[in-house]
Amino acid sequence: MTTEINPRSLAGQGLHPAGEVHWNLVGTELMLAAARRSEGEFAEMGPFVARTSPHTGRSPNDKFVVRDATSESDVDWGKVNQPVSAEQFATLLADVRKYLDGAPELFVEDLHCGADPAYQLKVRYVSPNAWHMAFVRNMFIRPESGALAGFEPNFTVLHAPEFEATPARHGTRTGTFIVLNLAERMILIGGTRYAGELKKSMFTVMNYMLPKQGVLSMHCSANAGDGGDTALFFGLSGTGKTTLSADPERHLIGDDEHGWSGDGVFNFEGGCYAKVINLSPEGEPDIYRTTQMFGTILENVVLDPVTKRVKFDDKSITENTRASYPLHYIPKSVPDGRGGHPKNVIFLTADAFGVLPPISLLTPEQAMYYFLSGYTAKVAGTERGVTEPQATFSACFGAVFLVWHPTKYADMLGELLRKHGSRVWLVNTGWSGGPFGVGKRMKLQHTREMIHAALGGKLDNVAMEPDPIFGLRIPAEVPGVPREVLRPRDTWADGAAYDEQASKLAVMFRENFARFDRAEPAVRDAGPRG
Repeated sequence: MTTEINPRSLAGQGLHPAGEVHWNLVGTELMLAAARRSEGEFAEMGPFVARTSPHTGRSPNDKFVVRDATSESDVDWGKVNQPVSAEQFATLLADVRKYLDGAPELFVEDLHCGADPAYQLKVRYVSPNAWHMAFVRNMFIRPESGALAGFEPNFTVLHAPEFEATPARHGTRTGTFIVLNLAERMILIGGTRYAGELKKSMFTVMNYMLPKQGVLSMHCSANAGDGGDTALFFGLSGTGKTTLSADPERHLIGDDEHGWSGDGVFNFEGGCYAKVINLSPEGEPDIYRTTQMFGTILENVVLDPVTKRVKFDDKSITENTRASYPLHYIPKSVPDGRGGHPKNVIFLTADAFGVLPPISLLTPEQAMYYFLSGYTAKVAGTERGVTEPQATFSACFGAVFLVWHPTKYADMLGELLRKHGSRVWLVNTGWSGGPFGVGKRMKLQHTREMIHAALGGKLDNVAMEPDPIFGLRIPAEVPGVPREVLRPRDTWADGAAYDEQASKLAVMFRENFARFDRAEPAVRDAGPRG
């Protein structure tokens, strides 16, 4: 005989809280509760400001996956997916439940992850903090009120930001933990207030579950033209993914995480999580506008103590300042979060070595090569000890979120590109005319013109000139962009210095790709020749 669980009970999550439980409060109620609880403050115009120090970014070295019979043969175990035993998880779970049961208040949000109902997860978030639940309510898909009465979660996230694990007892590295139990469909997060963990942990789950259903999960943004033509934008932090996809001339499907199924592309989320360091109304008007709206959450920004205006150029807390807002805050967004099969795919890279062309067309094999490489570059001065550009390779433009081996995602991408005839473009938003410190950053307006030309079909009949080292096909001309900008060697004062720098980067690519011995020979041969 089974015991029926009260739909307004947390018994199904193993919780029996002594304090008050707030169920599915709307954004206004959550922000007012957060203010009442002194979890942050309001900026001018109404956005809520929270600070997450000492963690102002994700803690990838503190993410673990429970190793059991269900996941043993699927997961690409290693630095990204560190194993923890089922017994250690059970101990941590019991301690987290005890902690949450003793909280004065708990906030519960029932949300959807995945805009396509065929691949959607119903997720229940539980936290002692109101602002964190306002964050997930911004970020995920909010069910209609009528769907909440019978909401039955098929994934649970227990959030205990002030609870710290004991490594010897729980099998963690530090007091911070993000532990995924794929078999039990549960995530435990604690020891960090950084809200990004709440969304990225579910992205990791989708990266595991969707490929099992024949759907490619992707760390990318997506938009569509007036005619419905869909475009994807892949890129690591700092490459312009959010900026370039929030295009006033196109309709935003989503800014970070998507699936590509037999029916097309769908967003995982119902909101955006944009970096706002040095944000300006001139450079990114749509994103800036969201930071002046009630309902937006600003993370780790600095306020003027008198006016309460945001000092967007202030990096004193972190460079990783963020804004979380519902997708519909962007004027031209796609309400149902879905689009057709992509006509164009953009790989964004910020090449601080100054050698990659600003735009180039890739073959399917090159697309898989550069997808597996996931290249961008750190610039001098961004981290202690970094005195010259450093290459960064993150497989599939999101290695820290992958669960399967990267080649599984690349093989799926290659198959989809061939099936639907999608064109893939590599766009360098980094430096031209020399490396960082010598050359200049690509002009945003030029990058926009190149992307508009590619998406609008204006490059379909333009002659393509091959790059001798990287084998990339460079358009001979792009409307609105000076011809001399298109070929990187021509922008350098010293051609020999360019050749040396390009050969140096080519070696880095080859050395990185050596670890992908599972890749097909045609893909391995699609990289730089120099």
